[in-house]
Amino acid sequence: MNTQLLIGAKETPASGGKTFDRLNPITGECATRAAVASVEDANLAASAAAIAFPAWAEMGPSARRALLNKAADALEAKAAEFTSAMMEETGATAAWAGFNVALAAGIVREAAAMTTQITGEVIPSDKPGLLALAIRQPVGVILGIAPWNAPVILGVRAIAMPLACGNTVVLKASELCPRVHCLIGQAFRAAGFPDGVVNVVTNSVPDAATIVEVLIDHPAVKRINSTCVWRTATRADITGKSRRERQVPLPF
Repeated sequence: MNTQLLIGAKETPASGGKTFDRLNPITGECATRAAVASVEDANLAASAAAIAFPAWAEMGPSARRALLNKAADALEAKAAEFTSAMMEETGATAAWAGFNVALAAGIVREAAAMTTQITGEVIPSDKPGLLALAIRQPVGVILGIAPWNAPVILGVRAIAMPLACGNTVVLKASELCPRVHCLIGQAFRAAGFPDGVVNVVTNSVPDAATIVEVLIDHPAVKRINSTCVWRTATRADITGKSRRERQVPLPF
């Protein structure tokens, strides 16, 4: 089963044409052949989300709510595909996969319900006759980094509420379940989300730190939603150019 990157308006191979095989942890057979995103691909995904952001941010909450509810329906409609992908890529049971899809759809519907609950507040003013107001606004592109162990739940959780609040997203898929996470992007696309609002990037294990760094450093990315394991490393471990200590994610 082959998967491609979801960037902007289309599913596309990696710019360098590279792929990697995710092996079934039980049988050892190839479960998925996934695109290996390059630095250029990661930047393109973040840029596509940035281009889509103004129109998505301006969309009314009721319209965003309707699309999110359709996305929940689309997730449920792909339950069989999710189950097959989870069983083959992570060794999950069918019951655990089905639970993932059901809970993930519920997360999306909960996010949909929140679109009309985003409110501001009146702030007491020291100046007579003046009214101070605080309003909440979408910030831009949100990077979601999701793991393999509850891949549909945690993949959806990384992007659902940011979308409800008017932000666009890039989901960096786990190297251990690229097909599962690409299916999430396909479900949102099938629901009618505008081009570039939801993007999905897959990468091989050796490239993980580089791709994460590129996405974090992209100027359009304003927030990060991550569920992962961390270790302390030096920047030289990533680029070989300097020794500034930082936190980088382990492959998951």
